[in-house]
Amino acid sequence: MPTIVLYIASSIDGYIARPDGSVDWLSVVDGFDTDYGYQAFYDSVDALLMGSNTYAQVQQFGDWPYTGKTAYVFSSRDWSDTLADVKIAPPDVGATLPAIKHYHKVWLVGGAALVKSFHEAGLIDEYIISIIPVVLGDGIALFQSPLTEQPLKLLSAQHYASGLVQLHYQKYHP
Repeated sequence: MPTIVLYIASSIDGYIARPDGSVDWLSVVDGFDTDYGYQAFYDSVDALLMGSNTYAQVQQFGDWPYTGKTAYVFSSRDWSDTLADVKIAPPDVGATLPAIKHYHKVWLVGGAALVKSFHEAGLIDEYIISIIPVVLGDGIALFQSPLTEQPLKLLSAQHYASGLVQLHYQKYHP
């Protein structure tokens, strides 16, 4: 099985998007001379996993940013106009595991429902959470309740001039 890494941004109060799904608030850390390790992380992954709402949102940003990497979109929707690198996967995460077993490292992009499914199945090996210095007050929570407890081991913590703090955890087996 590949290493599955949740690499995601969150507000200080634990939201990954506004209630309407928008992520415009991420721009508070723009304008600093860093990509916060994104390119190195992206170059290290072989494939991506995302929910249908995340896929729809990424399509609204313009050009597909993940060309050359297979993206598995977990959805029960009919996506008749997917790109060549996009594979529609059934909502049951277990059904897709055989298709991704040959990859070395896979990025779990989001959204919240898919994160919960992977977490509950014990499939997330690493958590890289970029905490954005903003309090949203409401929105789509990174971790939906109820959630099974999972001990984590801190691998690194890095802070940036923008106020962003990036935490890198690994699933811990005591």
